Amino acid sequence: MTKGRTALVWGAVALAVVAALVVVFRPSAVEVEVAPVTRGAFERTIDEDGKTRVRERYVVSAPLAGRLLRSHLKAGDAVKAGDVIATLMPSAPALIDARTEQELRERLGAAEAAHARANAEVERARVALEQSRGELSRATQLADKGFTSPQALERNQRDVELKVKEQKSTEFDREAARHEVGVARAALTRSQIAWARQSDRRWPLTAPVAGRVLRVVQESEAAVGVGAALVEIGNPEDLEVVVDVLTTDTAAIRRGQPVRLDIAAGAPPLAGRVRLIEPAAFTKVSALGVEEQRVNVVIDFDAPREAWQALGDAYRVDARIVVESRADAVLVPVSALFRQQERWSVFAAEGGRARRVEVVPGPRNATQSVIERGLDPGVEVIVFPGDRVADGARIRVRR
Repeated sequence: MTKGRTALVWGAVALAVVAALVVVFRPSAVEVEVAPVTRGAFERTIDEDGKTRVRERYVVSAPLAGRLLRSHLKAGDAVKAGDVIATLMPSAPALIDARTEQELRERLGAAEAAHARANAEVERARVALEQSRGELSRATQLADKGFTSPQALERNQRDVELKVKEQKSTEFDREAARHEVGVARAALTRSQIAWARQSDRRWPLTAPVAGRVLRVVQESEAAVGVGAALVEIGNPEDLEVVVDVLTTDTAAIRRGQPVRLDIAAGAPPLAGRVRLIEPAAFTKVSALGVEEQRVNVVIDFDAPREAWQALGDAYRVDARIVVESRADAVLVPVSALFRQQERWSVFAAEGGRARRVEVVPGPRNATQSVIERGLDPGVEVIVFPGDRVADGARIRVRR
């Protein structure tokens, strides 16, 4: 009896030791986070920031170099077509030094002398023509009476024609000499007060269209060159949104796709629609210093004007271009998916253990993925599974 009891005691002790060893050396449960598989609407969007811009912008520039008078316009002022929006005074000719002025005076004198010589040449040609015509008249009378030959009469006729052409040539030379005098006199008068007074003439610049002043490029009085931008005019109520996206994303963007526009924190998003994908891309350096090829996508507002009346030109806007949507789809967090030998899987949490389930994922966005096959709504899956999570591993859900 004593031996039987002793054996039972030692057996109980051995079982207790084995149980203790199992408890000590058994792998502990992995603490995980889970999320349910849901069914609902799905959207895949391309999210980028953009800015508003006036659809039709007019830049009034200086048609000539001169001095711009101080503008009376301010940004936001309404203007009508034909209103004076800027005033230019042509630049006065540069002053010249005394030596150059004397050279110009001598050049003017030479031009005037050449003009006088040209006048004398014209007078000489006129007298020669009259003399030749007189000789032709006498030769004609003698030829009528038979006292001279026809050849002599013909020579006199040719001489008259030659004198006529010589007179015309001298008249052309006189006209050219007159223009030379004008050029020399104009070069000299740059230093005269009369020229300076001509620069006081004002050239008004008018608005090409009705609208509002978007920006006054040059407010203060200043010297401006030809083509310098002065005032920008547009209609701030006719806005569009420009978003630059990666060229690799444009394959999924089509004209007419809906867009959600976030204009301010806490404000409801505005509806928009893609109107145009510009045909030419450009290079842009990202915040990380990486060169990217991007292209502008132009978006029109679908919301009424009252919903975005607080917006103006070049305001920042966050745009979400909806490139794919499903009204009823099985959804799982993207963080629950992992790839194993060319196949996608998730870990389902069942009865305190992880069970690997192969799935066929569909389109995804930044947070969710569509599941085509493999999961049903309501199943809880492990998100962000670590290396310790394996098929059949014990888990403890962290709530």
